[in-house]
Amino acid sequence: MQDSECHPRHRKRSRRLSSFHMRKSNRDRGSSKMRQAYLSGRGRRRRKPDFAFAAGSWHRPAWGRVLFLCLLIGLLVPFSEMKAQRNEDSRRDRLSSSLEAQFRKGVQALRSDRLDDAQRIFEEIIHNGGDVAIVHNNLGIVYQMQHEHPKAITEFHRAIRLAPDYEAPYVLMGASLLSLGNISEAIHELDRATSIAPKEPMARLELGKAYMDADQPLKAVEQFQILRAVSPGVPDYAYELGMAYLKLAEWCTRNIQRINPKSVRMLQIMAEGYRAQGHLDRARALLESAVRIDPKLPGIHLEIAEIALAQGKTQDALSEARKELAIVPESAAALALMNRLGQGGK
Repeated sequence: MQDSECHPRHRKRSRRLSSFHMRKSNRDRGSSKMRQAYLSGRGRRRRKPDFAFAAGSWHRPAWGRVLFLCLLIGLLVPFSEMKAQRNEDSRRDRLSSSLEAQFRKGVQALRSDRLDDAQRIFEEIIHNGGDVAIVHNNLGIVYQMQHEHPKAITEFHRAIRLAPDYEAPYVLMGASLLSLGNISEAIHELDRATSIAPKEPMARLELGKAYMDADQPLKAVEQFQILRAVSPGVPDYAYELGMAYLKLAEWCTRNIQRINPKSVRMLQIMAEGYRAQGHLDRARALLESAVRIDPKLPGIHLEIAEIALAQGKTQDALSEARKELAIVPESAAALALMNRLGQGGK
């Protein structure tokens, strides 16, 4: 999907995702279901994938976020695995050998960007009795790539009706809903995906980003923390967590300003900004103004002490550290500063 065709709130994300490359090392860090599409087992030879598309390393195409999810979740799950994951005795979960061969042709058309051919093939399969979840899922992918998101959502609903424990259509539906700007509905579907597959990275990633779009950074942080625990070696997930923390800080500042624009904490926030930029005199002046308003507010004297120490004003730093300890005697940071000043225990 081109950036100009994305919902405005998701253009930046599409540009960022389009530069992400899916290498073998990333695949191997995926969920167990994703790994089964590539590996036959620990210490054994790599098996031949069911679809040629899954073979070898590949780079994510620059078609935007929805197509990336389609390729990662929809097309890389071989049909034979879908059958193994569900009840083999149910006719609704099985295709005849002729329909399965036709299904593979549909996948080849889809990966070759022959969308009209892929749509026709999947529709014929369904018409001829192949009313199976993965067929509806791939037909939904075709509609997504054609930017017909309402039709895609309909197909994902049908896939879910046939296989409620199949997480891919939930994630893909979430992507379509986000493209339409339906953030709350997208969150609902993505949350269901994480309930079905708690360790599926893409479900967590998309849910976290949906919470960011919904201006709920605290919930986004929670999702990215889980994602980091599941896949600690992926730097992109660490980046997303860091961005969520930044947005959470911004969100907290906005709420403080909304609740009480004259709050002493607003002076502290501005002082921290000046301090980060190296404007220590301005930062200290704001903190001293905060002290005059509320001399017993924890943390203010400690910040003044640290700034004074950075300015080479040791006695001022010592005085402010003692004031902080008078307010919070157990303050580890203030005690550590006293030790640095050679006044530990005094």
